[in-house]
Order: sequence, then C-alpha cells, then structure tokens
Amino acid sequence: MSTFTIRTLRPDDAVPLLAFEQANRAWFERHIDPRPDDFYSIEGIQAHVAQFLGEHQQGRLHPCVIVDEHGELIGRANLKDINRKQGVAEVGYRIGELQAGKGLATAALRHLITLAQDEWRLASLCAYAIDGNVASMRVLERCGFEQGTAAPAIAIVAGKVVDGHAYALDLRAAGVDSAQCKQDQQI
Repeated sequence: MSTFTIRTLRPDDAVPLLAFEQANRAWFERHIDPRPDDFYSIEGIQAHVAQFLGEHQQGRLHPCVIVDEHGELIGRANLKDINRKQGVAEVGYRIGELQAGKGLATAALRHLITLAQDEWRLASLCAYAIDGNVASMRVLERCGFEQGTAAPAIAIVAGKVVDGHAYALDLRAAGVDSAQCKQDQQI
C-alpha cells in the first residue's frame, strides 16, 4: 500500500476535494445516495467545506481527508453527529475507486476510533451500511462494530430505495482500541 496521511479537513482542501468528488461521482453513486448537482461546483464544494468546518468548530463533526504521498486527496472520513453529552457519534468514510480494496477504509475507521477515544472522549460509535455493500460491512466488522437493527429505506442507490443495517462499537468495552482493526488487504 502507498503512503498516506489522514488529517482534519482544511479550507484549502476545497479544490482537491472537488476533483476527488467529481472523479469518483459515478463510483459513489453506485453505493450511496447521490449528491445534488450543485455540490459539484467550486461554489458548492466551498459551501460544503465551510459547513463542515463550522460544525467542527461547534463540536458536532470531525471531518477528515486522506491524502497520498503526492498530496492527492484519495478519501474522506468523518465523525458526524457528535453528541458529547451522550458520548456517541456516527462514522462515515468514502474511498476513491482507484484506492478501493487497499486497506484505506480500515485505516480511516481506525483513525476515527482513535479520534473518538482520545480527542472526543466518546463512549460509543455507530455506523450504517447498505445491505449488499459487503466491503463496508467487512470493514466495520473487522474494526469491532457489531451489526444491529435493520434500517429500512436508508438510501436511494441507482434510483432504488435500499435497506441497510445499523452497526455499533462500544468504546468502553475491555480491550477495544484502534489496533482492533486488523489490517487486511481484502476489503
């Protein structure tokens, strides 16, 4: 696997983020809800970055980007809907098509678990995976998340309403740490 860095989103990430989202739009839309067309413009992505950074300042979101050794943005990972009072947040990640299957999703999730524990001091994390998205389910399970209740109609993919499942990770459980996510190239 090539060298990469996972870091917090910055205002100057707008242009590379737009390029990443445009290059991977069709790939993402095969797996998750499509974004509105106006998102795929410099104004749309700048508004998106500003919103995410504002929510980060308010303690509701921790947006991250994954960049390769050449500085190219190759993925995203977020702690979202952070509720410090309840000690919970949701995780989400997007890996570019050319990087899929190389362990980046597992590394991104490991990073989010570490952020949740060390920086945000959260007690648990949740996630959602669309039924049939085996790669994402495998990443969650590899990192200790347990499949929970069914989540009907969680997304529209290729014009069809799809179901999924909730996943949860108790960060207080004995022995749970970011090292629990086993490196496995078969994502």
